[in-house]
Amino acid sequence: MSVVNRHVHKFGGSSLADASCFKRVAGIVAQHSQAQDLIVVSAAGKTTNRLLNIIDLAKQADNAAAEALAALIQFQAQLVKDLLSESRAQVIERELVAEHRQIAHLLEAEINAFIINELLSYGERWSARLLAALLSEQDCAAEWMDSRQFFKAELAAQPQVDVARSTPLLAACLADKPACRIVVTGFICSDSEQRTVTLGRNGSDYSATELAALADAVSTTIWSDVAGIYSADPRLVKDAHLLDHLALNEAAELSRIGTSVLHARTLEPLARSRQRLSLRCSYAPNDGQTQIHRKEAKKTAAKIVTSVDDVVLLELTFTEHFQQNASALLSALASVQLAPTTRHKHTETGSLRMAYTRELVAEALTKIDQLAVQYQVQQVERTEGYCLVALVGAGVCDNPQQCYLFFQQLAEQPLEFIHSSSDKMSLCAVVRKITLEPVLIELHSNLFKQRRKVGVVVFGKGNIGAQWLSLFNEQQSLLEQQYKLELCLAGVFTSQSGQLDFAGLSLAQAFDDSLAKPLLWPEVLAQLKRHPFNELVVLDITASESLSAYYHEFAKLGLHLITANKLAGASASANFEQLSQSFRDHGCKWLANATVGAGLPIQSSIQQLRQAGDQILAISGIFSGTLSWLFQQYDGSSPFSELLVDALNQGLTEPDPRDDLSGKDVQRKLLILAREAGLKLELADIQLASLVPAALAELELEQFIEQLSDLDEPMLQAVQDAQRQGKVIRYLARVDHQGKAEVGLQAIDARHPFANLKPCDNVFAVESQWYQQNPLVIQGPGAGRAVTAGALQADLVSLCQYLA
Repeated sequence: MSVVNRHVHKFGGSSLADASCFKRVAGIVAQHSQAQDLIVVSAAGKTTNRLLNIIDLAKQADNAAAEALAALIQFQAQLVKDLLSESRAQVIERELVAEHRQIAHLLEAEINAFIINELLSYGERWSARLLAALLSEQDCAAEWMDSRQFFKAELAAQPQVDVARSTPLLAACLADKPACRIVVTGFICSDSEQRTVTLGRNGSDYSATELAALADAVSTTIWSDVAGIYSADPRLVKDAHLLDHLALNEAAELSRIGTSVLHARTLEPLARSRQRLSLRCSYAPNDGQTQIHRKEAKKTAAKIVTSVDDVVLLELTFTEHFQQNASALLSALASVQLAPTTRHKHTETGSLRMAYTRELVAEALTKIDQLAVQYQVQQVERTEGYCLVALVGAGVCDNPQQCYLFFQQLAEQPLEFIHSSSDKMSLCAVVRKITLEPVLIELHSNLFKQRRKVGVVVFGKGNIGAQWLSLFNEQQSLLEQQYKLELCLAGVFTSQSGQLDFAGLSLAQAFDDSLAKPLLWPEVLAQLKRHPFNELVVLDITASESLSAYYHEFAKLGLHLITANKLAGASASANFEQLSQSFRDHGCKWLANATVGAGLPIQSSIQQLRQAGDQILAISGIFSGTLSWLFQQYDGSSPFSELLVDALNQGLTEPDPRDDLSGKDVQRKLLILAREAGLKLELADIQLASLVPAALAELELEQFIEQLSDLDEPMLQAVQDAQRQGKVIRYLARVDHQGKAEVGLQAIDARHPFANLKPCDNVFAVESQWYQQNPLVIQGPGAGRAVTAGALQADLVSLCQYLA
């Protein structure tokens, strides 16, 4: 497809239950989508169930069918009347009258599968047409599209979209559409003879991810009446928490077991496309979400306690070759998405026991009957009255503590058997019918209320690193007590060497260089991959470009990152966005509030304003403590070079003062803040006026120091020009919402807020929709050991709060 940034949003029937729901969905579409995005819809409310009821009545020649149809058409007409202006409503109302006649005519015919599918398709068509009209009326240009034009599938119990036939048809349909949102019918497609086919159980969500795969969309968001996937069913377990991220293989295992939130067919297109999948709640769009990512989960622990309260056991016996036939039969069932929820082999008796959810058992029995001769199945015995409890999470079977708790608790129940999946994604227990709620509550509490172990590995133990290590040592026990975590200093490194000990390092050991070994990155990464903690955090307290190059590896390993290093945050947009997405995909945090303003809460303030719905219009200020000090002191009465030497001797500048005078550090900080504000800029987009003449920039450091006096004349000229206007000179940075950005020396009024700072202070002014007349001003020390270490510690506290 030619459009590379298309997104898909899908809204289910519960999200379109009535007129107020339609309005809410229209608002979500306007806010969370863009032109050329695809909006997939289900039939409104209980429309599909009502159509099925009408069909059943018609089959029985019951006169109530006509009355039920009239009531359904009236429901649709009322939605149209409540949502649209009179002129738009009249057009759709006339179409509804014609459709009423068409449906009545179909009900008089001999009803077969294709007629049923045709009748059911009206629900999605009505929703798509109405939502497109509502969006257009609200100045959000939209058209609707019937998915039968491009989705091709043949009639079957679980129809599969024919990708090869459907892809070019979709491309042709989209090529004819203008640059607007396109509302697409879910659930329905057509066969080779243009007859309507419905996609069967859970077909609407499947049609959304399949559409995204065919359109090469970046993401799919499924909006429903729940915010995503929880650690347990929140209706049964009040302490259940929403999972921000879930790996695709974990989601697939959860769906195989039988969750109602996510289904296996929905996930299948993700594996062969680039799309990301998010689950969100249309009733509370800001209440969080669950993102499903294609990366493999790195942590070996259960994430979810789930259950199925109605399970059927099938016990199969074989005439001969039990092991061979049983394995082959299981593979055959898996190939048609009828893999059992769990299974248990009795090798002594030559039988295979399989547990199925009630909705799948009929299909499974049909398939087993078809395969019985081929795999020498002698007898199939069906027994009911069972339920299932399971733990789901990558490597849960390798977590001895969780396995022990699971076995211990389920042993007290009327247990039939426990099965661990071959990929170690789940532990399933089949028990005779019990009340599940108390079991799930206790199991969830025992598993997820234990103290989580968090390891910390630090790179950089210079001035700021040493200060942070001391601060961490002071506050470790307090953080552990406050957030119910176990914190462990697991490693400390310099640029050349370091030590890694997952048993933990004391403060004295952290500073003992005799324990250090050479830093070899392949070895360190291999060790980090095998860490024993629930979570591992890397702190980068360096300015190292080579270390920032390993951020991608940290993300792939599922490590959280806290950094004072600006280089990755100010890198090329492609690298920055890929890196940010990688941390999100792997469910880990990248916190960088120490990169700008040291301990000043500038980045967090911008984040909070945007999260609350504010729009950043401009950011400006003095971002360098060194340049702040220099120009607060410099008034032309003494040479600028003498002042610079004084600052160098006091340790207020970098060892090479050109690192400060060039303005590049300020330029990077401005880029980081611009990206926090939502702007897509490159470093080169920021106009930079360096204070270092080109002739001095190329000199060796000693030569530069000897020729500092070359700075005096241009600086004196600048300050005298400002003084003649009653102004002072300051080194300022500014970016506005249109992307105009500049860094350089400017003359400002002597009463300007930026003109009168304490030595070494930074100041940031944020102009926004809410702070237009009176900008939000944040001022204070922008550098220093204590405040920068404090900023790193604040990010660690924020991470602990998130993990807790």
